[in-house]
Amino acid sequence: MSILIDKNTKVLVQGLTGKEGSFHTEQMMNYGTSVVGGITPGKGGKVYLGVPIFNTVEEAVKNTGGNVSVIFVPSPFASDAILEAIFSNIKLVICITEGIPVSDMIKIKHLLKMKDSFLIGPNCPGIISPEKSKIGIMPNSIFRRKGKIGIISRSGTLTYEAADQIVKFGYGISTAIGIGGDTVIGMNIKDIMKLFLEDLDTECIVIIGEIGGRLEIEAAEWVKKLNNKKPIIAFIAGQTAPKGKTMGHAGAIIEKKMETAQMKMEIMEKIGVHVVKSPANIGMTVNKVLH
Repeated sequence: MSILIDKNTKVLVQGLTGKEGSFHTEQMMNYGTSVVGGITPGKGGKVYLGVPIFNTVEEAVKNTGGNVSVIFVPSPFASDAILEAIFSNIKLVICITEGIPVSDMIKIKHLLKMKDSFLIGPNCPGIISPEKSKIGIMPNSIFRRKGKIGIISRSGTLTYEAADQIVKFGYGISTAIGIGGDTVIGMNIKDIMKLFLEDLDTECIVIIGEIGGRLEIEAAEWVKKLNNKKPIIAFIAGQTAPKGKTMGHAGAIIEKKMETAQMKMEIMEKIGVHVVKSPANIGMTVNKVLH
C-alpha cells in the first residue's frame, strides 16, 4: 500500500504552463502519474503537454475530477493558489514553491483546521509512491522500486540519498514525503508518522530531520505513548551548527537547547529510535534492523 496517493490519484497542476511547472509535469507524466488538468488564469481552453488548461481550480475539478493539486506558482501568488485549492475542496495540496511569507502560512494553517484538505509544504520536493504516482520534483530514477520503507523528510536532497541507499540494500519505498523546511508548514512529522503506523504495508519508517523547531521531538513524544512495534530510524542534519545560526532552510534556526541536533538525537534514542550520526548509514541501518 501507500499513504495519501496511489495509482488512481488524479492530479491538477497549478502553474503548469510556466517553466518549472511544465518541466516537472512532464517528468511526473513520464513516471506514470495521472495528470488530468492544469490551471493558469487567462489560458483556459488551451492544451499543454496533452493536458487541458483551465482558468480556475474549481473549473478544473468540475471537468476532470482532480482530487490532488500540486503548486508551481511564483511565491507572490502561491498563497492564493493554496487557498484556491482548499476552497475547491481538493483533498491533498502539495506546494513546491518556496519563499511564501510566514504571515500567509499562519493564515493558511488556521484555515486548514476548519477544512478537510491536507497540505504538504511549502518549499518541499513533494510526495512519491513508487510504481504508483509521483507529485512534485523528486527524481524518477531513484524511486523505481516499491516496498515497505516509509520516508519522512525535512530535506529534499537527503530524501533522495536515503531512498537510493535503501534501494541499493534491496528494499523498496512505500511512500516518501518531503514536508519542507519552512517555519510554518502543512502536515508535520507526527501527522505523517500516524499514517505510516496505520499502513499495514509500511514495516519501517525513516525520519530525516534538521536543527530548529520541535517537529522531531513532538513526533517522538507522541510515539513514546504508543505500543509501536515498527522500527524507526532517524538522522538529524546540522549536528555541527552553532546556537543562533541560521542554516539553509528558513525553519532551521537553533533558538533553544532542545532544538539542537544533539538534543533531538538524545531524546529519540531514549524512546528506542535507531539514530544514525551520518546520512551514509541510513541504508545500512535499515538493513540491520530488518534482519
